[in-house]
Amino acid sequence: METALLFTFILLGAELFEAYIQRAPTLLGILERLNVYYQKSIFLFFAVHPGFYFVLFVVIATDILNVSMIFLIAMKVFDIFYKLELLKKVFKERVVSKELAQMMMWRIPSWYFLLGPMIYPPLLLYALT
Repeated sequence: METALLFTFILLGAELFEAYIQRAPTLLGILERLNVYYQKSIFLFFAVHPGFYFVLFVVIATDILNVSMIFLIAMKVFDIFYKLELLKKVFKERVVSKELAQMMMWRIPSWYFLLGPMIYPPLLLYALT
């Protein structure tokens, strides 16, 4: 149980770091921040998602791969690749629908960035116990 709590708190720290790195007032601001990392190196872009790598480490270290863990990994993978797809559409192809362009300008509430730290660590704790 102590190991599960330790892993949960480490993931909480990784998720808070990720939220801090990606914090911006709009979705376009988030994409602009991520695009800076992406332009420098694709590896740097992936490095600003430490929660994903830590979850993979936990799976390997604990040898636990249940439904909750698979769901957690799938959510992290979809998050990363959705951001990559948006970066491609907005900054490379410059093809954005009018609706998406409007949505990217909406203000994001400050609590939105705490969704990851509120969802992923409890899900990891549930998967480990």
